[in-house]
Amino acid sequence: MRREIIDASQLELNENVVSIKRVTKVVKGGRNMRFTALVVVGDGNGHVGAGLGKATEIPEAIRKGKEDAIKKLVNVKLDENHSITHDIIGKHTGAQVLLKRAPEGTGIIAGGPARSVCELAGIQNIRTKSLGSSNKQNVVLATIDAISQLKSPEEVARLRGKTVEEILG
Repeated sequence: MRREIIDASQLELNENVVSIKRVTKVVKGGRNMRFTALVVVGDGNGHVGAGLGKATEIPEAIRKGKEDAIKKLVNVKLDENHSITHDIIGKHTGAQVLLKRAPEGTGIIAGGPARSVCELAGIQNIRTKSLGSSNKQNVVLATIDAISQLKSPEEVARLRGKTVEEILG
């Protein structure tokens, strides 16, 4: 997976808490309660990331999740319709997410976890289908995997040694 280093200090990031889980560890003296927060951050303009935060209190877990997500920001290649440049499948453990291009006016057709990633990435027209596992964390990470694999037509043309017009037909 290709990762470019993105300076998050210049970006105005919005956050979306996808899930909060209570995790219990049984120890000698009883049960230890902790919380795990899955947070997606994005600027709505081509940058998005997801992170996991764990703490004994919910607000602290969300803060840690946001910090983790900022460290893992990825660039999104968008076309003129505010859609992705090509169809792609992203995978993470048991989850697969199919992202398909969509024409202007389609909107975001996606389930909860994939929808939050697409909205915060700035994608306005897309169709998605979650395949395999429905675990929220894995679906979010599979969506980000797919987004990070996207290539612009210019990149593809440069790699193949052709012009953009030859690639797009």
